[in-house]
Amino acid sequence: MRITQHGQYLYQLTRFPRIFPVNCYLIKEQDGLTLIDAAIPGCEKDILAAARDLGLPITRIVLTHAHFDHIGSLPALQALLPSAEILMTARDARLLSGDLSLDPGEPQTKLKGSYQKLATRPTRFVSNGERIGALEVISAPGHTPGQIALFDTREGSLVAGDAFQTRAGLAVSGVMRPLFPFPAMATWNRPLALESARKLRGFNPSRLAVGHGEVLENPVAAMGAAIAEAEKTFKVEKAYGA
Repeated sequence: MRITQHGQYLYQLTRFPRIFPVNCYLIKEQDGLTLIDAAIPGCEKDILAAARDLGLPITRIVLTHAHFDHIGSLPALQALLPSAEILMTARDARLLSGDLSLDPGEPQTKLKGSYQKLATRPTRFVSNGERIGALEVISAPGHTPGQIALFDTREGSLVAGDAFQTRAGLAVSGVMRPLFPFPAMATWNRPLALESARKLRGFNPSRLAVGHGEVLENPVAAMGAAIAEAEKTFKVEKAYGA
């Protein structure tokens, strides 16, 4: 995996950076490292090697959402790090358990993307506004019903899961990028994704870190442009019944 440092606390780990980039992140905390997402199967050794290079233990694993490319190495990591906390929303934990039903109050659009039932269970559920060390949990549904983002309150880094992508051009989840269409194809509900994108921009992040693509520095203006594009795209599609 390629390892890239951004700022004082954020380390991006990327599998297949030139072909199909899949990112996870290590965040330095006072008590060790927080791993955000678990990439695809087979990444556990590289993730642990990166932590060893930083000289800190992984004390917790936070999952932004339950898609396969964000949870793939979780069972292996749990076996290798039995004392590490595993945190995610209760809503997406249901998807992790194989329950793909929708709640009555949710948009009844079909779930999309690849889900895999795992025996691994979260040790704690998190919700909007909670703190995980220096990270603030932000509810960001749309790509999945229970997706979250994590905002580092120390220097403003935003790890947004798949609420945005930067591969093939910055885009709100659900906006198609022909050179890398997969996040759009896996988005459950685009109106909610757009609402979440607006919410995340409101945090005025210093950098944007996503599941697929490079970290974007000083992203607020670009996020605003991507949101405007999504508003226009979704409006046109709605008008034509797409």
